[in-house]
Amino acid sequence: MTILGIDPGTERTGYGVILKQRAKQLQCVTYGCITTSRDKQRGERLVLLEKGVSQLLKTYKPEVLAVESLFFFKNLKTVMSVSEAKGVILLAAARAKTPVYEFTPLQVKAAVTGYGRAEKKQVQRMVKEILGLQEVPKPDDAADGLGIAIACSLVLKG
Repeated sequence: MTILGIDPGTERTGYGVILKQRAKQLQCVTYGCITTSRDKQRGERLVLLEKGVSQLLKTYKPEVLAVESLFFFKNLKTVMSVSEAKGVILLAAARAKTPVYEFTPLQVKAAVTGYGRAEKKQVQRMVKEILGLQEVPKPDDAADGLGIAIACSLVLKG
C-alpha cells in the first residue's frame, strides 16, 4: 500500500511517500517539499500547490493521502493560509478520488515516538530509524510529511 503524507503550508508543503508492505515493514519511496515564492499572489501560490499535489498523486498513485489537521495556532494569519493550503490539498485528493485521513500533530508524535509531546528532533530521528534512512530527512517539512504517512500506516490494514 502506498501512502502520501502531507504537511500543509503555503510557502512550503512537506510530503513523504511510503510503501507499507505486508510484514508491516515501511519503505521510503520519496520525500521533499512543494515550494511557492512569497513574490507570487496568494491565489497563484495555491494554484502551484494544487499542481504539485496533483502531480504527486499522478506519479505515485497512493491508495490514501494523509494530511496534518489544524487544531491550534497562535497566529491567525498563519492558520488562515495553512487552512487555504489544506483546502487545495483536499481538492486535489478528491479530484484524484484518493481517500484522505487526517492526523493531529499529537497523533503523529505518538505514532512515531510513542509520546504525544515529543520534541520535533525526536520525531525526525524516529522517522529516520523507522524508514531505515541514512540521515534525517531535510527540510523539516519533508520529515513531517513522512511522519504523517507513518502515522497513517499504523491505522490502515494491509
